[in-house]
Amino acid sequence: MAAGRLEGKVAIVTGAGNGIGRAIARCFAEAGAAVCCADIDEAAARATADQIEAAAGRALAIRADVSQSASARAAVEAAAAHFARLDVLVNNAAVFPPKAGIDELDEGTWDRALAVNIGGAFHMSRHVIPHIRAARGGSIVHVASQMARVGSAGDAAYCATKAALLGLAKAMALDHAKDRIRVNTLSPGGIATRQLALEFGSLEAAEREWGQAMHPIGRLGQPGEIARAALFLASDESSFMTGADLVVDGGYTAQ
Repeated sequence: MAAGRLEGKVAIVTGAGNGIGRAIARCFAEAGAAVCCADIDEAAARATADQIEAAAGRALAIRADVSQSASARAAVEAAAAHFARLDVLVNNAAVFPPKAGIDELDEGTWDRALAVNIGGAFHMSRHVIPHIRAARGGSIVHVASQMARVGSAGDAAYCATKAALLGLAKAMALDHAKDRIRVNTLSPGGIATRQLALEFGSLEAAEREWGQAMHPIGRLGQPGEIARAALFLASDESSFMTGADLVVDGGYTAQ
């Protein structure tokens, strides 16, 4: 049961407009947190916040382009002003570059992947840390991927940016242990989201070609399964974890 595990806490979830981010935001709200739903798509963020409020939760929708420091800072400051404190940050916003070898990859696509997938975690963390420090500690979670640990043909930009998050979390964990701020990564495997449906043409095709074929557990994961793992990392149940990577990938990296 999620109820009460984040009671009295305030969380910011980036990329909260759909998929894993929306599931995390809703799960945190069910656990008692007030949630700032941040997304570059303001309407999608608002839809997530509306779902939380319809279930008697507390939520704030904010448009944020995490690749831009000013936008990230504005989102953090708005959340802090609205809820009076910040305890948890989940850096979930990401872009998924089209498949291409490095020799064929457009430079702008590479730059955008770095700016969002790594730069977004940097900007959001940089601006939120003073607030979490003022709250006497909390948790930061970078959503990485099983692709942080293995290669995938045509996915150099994605693999590189997700792997970088693991190193970022370890260094941040050391830098901010004195502030009682824990920093970990969460690495999902293939998850049944709209993004995967777009990549494979349908969720049925993704389930068949990616879930069943590549995950020993025989299926894709569900957004809610990743949300519950994020809740564990955000809550005091993981109080002795920092600088670690929690892999929830259906056995993908065990092969």
